[in-house]
Amino acid sequence: MGPRLIIVSNRVAVPEPGSHQPAGGLVVAVKAALRNRTGVWFGWSGKIDEKETTEPRIVQRNHISYAVIDLSKNDFEEYYQGLANRVLWPILHYRVDLQEYSRADHSGYIRVNRQFADKLGAFIRDDDVIWVHDYHLMPLARELRALGHLNPIGFFLHIPCAPLDILRTLPHHDEILGALTYFDLVGFQTENDRNNFAAYLRTIPGVRAGRALTFEVDGRQTRIGAFPVGIETATYARLARNAARSPLAKEIRESLKGLHLVLGVDRLDYSKGIIQRINAFDRFLEVNPEWRSRVTFLQITPRSRSDIKDYAAIENEVTTLIGRVNGRYGEASWTPIRYVNRSHSRTALSGIYRAADVALVTPLRDGMNLVAKEYVAAQEAENPGVLILSQFAGAAAELDGALIVNPHESEAVAAALKRALEMPLAERRERHGPMLEHLLIHDVEHWAESFLSALAETRQRPSLMSDLRALLSSSRPRMDNRGTADAIGQA
Repeated sequence: MGPRLIIVSNRVAVPEPGSHQPAGGLVVAVKAALRNRTGVWFGWSGKIDEKETTEPRIVQRNHISYAVIDLSKNDFEEYYQGLANRVLWPILHYRVDLQEYSRADHSGYIRVNRQFADKLGAFIRDDDVIWVHDYHLMPLARELRALGHLNPIGFFLHIPCAPLDILRTLPHHDEILGALTYFDLVGFQTENDRNNFAAYLRTIPGVRAGRALTFEVDGRQTRIGAFPVGIETATYARLARNAARSPLAKEIRESLKGLHLVLGVDRLDYSKGIIQRINAFDRFLEVNPEWRSRVTFLQITPRSRSDIKDYAAIENEVTTLIGRVNGRYGEASWTPIRYVNRSHSRTALSGIYRAADVALVTPLRDGMNLVAKEYVAAQEAENPGVLILSQFAGAAAELDGALIVNPHESEAVAAALKRALEMPLAERRERHGPMLEHLLIHDVEHWAESFLSALAETRQRPSLMSDLRALLSSSRPRMDNRGTADAIGQA
């Protein structure tokens, strides 16, 4: 039947018949990786159940098997809300000051990774290729190796990787970050992220640096590389063309009444720079009074992790700032800032992107930021909008036709906004064309093929000592999930 590709992520988005595809980048990326391959997507269902999941639930959609498990409330609190989102997320986004470490959360994080390995290990075949995604599952390869699995296993980090000094602020960092050496290939969004992790690996006792960014420890060899994630560029461009004729797009155009539209699209998160962006727009209106009543800023911000206190505080500050700006400059017939807190489908977003004259994509730190790429893909080639992009977004390394700004400098962002709104058509076309051409070549399928090809080239069998350690470790108790293995074996 040939090797299967097993994708593992924290959450699994099982498609429901007749439902719209979520706008999230991971969904698009995983489906690109599984296209034309026999595959399994394994992970958490998103449900919390007091009862332990004895075996994954299997859902077949087209040629993909979706295998999902539930988490207990305690697992959810310690693994997901705790170490993953209160510790790893802030540290990897350079915000050491926001981490809230506890030993209980650390233990829960390791425990859930072990549960993932136990449930997944029950149906892994010898020739399967395993691709693990994101910061929730850094120790997963170590747990799979402990069960005796010698399969090729790759890992991709979708968010930034902070410098050495910041990474080492994580208590017991070697047990989590050091566990990445059990993967054959570890991928990052940018060369900067890759180099930060390389610097970290060189500090681990017993790690020997080899050629071509390979590292050897205890007979294992790990390669690291940069693999900038892409989007479905051609598909997204076509989607935007069609969406431009939709009732929603017409409604937006009519509501603008000839105003220029500046757009921001972000999850509600401190890494996205939403507060700094509002301050920059405030400054723009202050120093450019001729633009008042001529431009509207639409900020689309679905709520994210609202039960974490830091996020509730951000929302309060954002709404307060928006109210202040609207109160200061607004008129009965003009609202400077429109603020929307709900999610939109990919189709709806593509139409909004196409209607926007300027996109403000100004995160304080971002792994890639696919909003920037989607905005470029959605533009009308003959009359494109202008992308203003943070120098701290991974996409800035690729989208050099954007106006690159420091999001911390409100004066500079305000100046870039004025330049973007007043940019001649010829310059807009000159900037947009090469960016779109790059995205058409370096799309999400190119990203998936690049990573999987590198994983195939990197794969080397562990040493005899590693085999013996794995054999001894695999003697720990395991669930009997032969029924699950049989069900997924038909994929």
